[in-house]
Amino acid sequence: MNELHGFYYEELEEGMTKVYGKTITDADIVMFSGISGDINPVHLNHEFAAETMFEGRIAHGMLTASLISTVIGTKLPGPGCIYVSQTLKFRAPVKAGDTVMARCTIDKLIPEKRFAVLSTKCTVGEKVVVDGEATIMVPSKENVVPVKAAANS
Repeated sequence: MNELHGFYYEELEEGMTKVYGKTITDADIVMFSGISGDINPVHLNHEFAAETMFEGRIAHGMLTASLISTVIGTKLPGPGCIYVSQTLKFRAPVKAGDTVMARCTIDKLIPEKRFAVLSTKCTVGEKVVVDGEATIMVPSKENVVPVKAAANS
């Protein structure tokens, strides 16, 4: 199972960065509405959304922000880490067809808690659409239980 694991705390360094990109589709927006229960017509109804300041449908801010979770949970630190907190500032709308790049960078390591503090940012082209900061609990190599020992417990 060790090959499924992401970075251990001891392997992290300040400045490490990982990125994930995704083009948001109409299907993503509709599915996120169903999963989250957020059926605000600004996301689903073209006629309604056309009369808003966005002049058309926009993706859920939390759909865009969820791409940060993708980076954290799959790349940096990766599988095995746990969210402690996340701040978010929504700077600009995302529409179907936009490609969002989610970038996470380790800004600070807190050894006594095995926390990593990451700056988080989503962009569409050069425009920042979401930014914030995440604190992540990262497993230590010291706490790894050998597979055979775990199986015999």
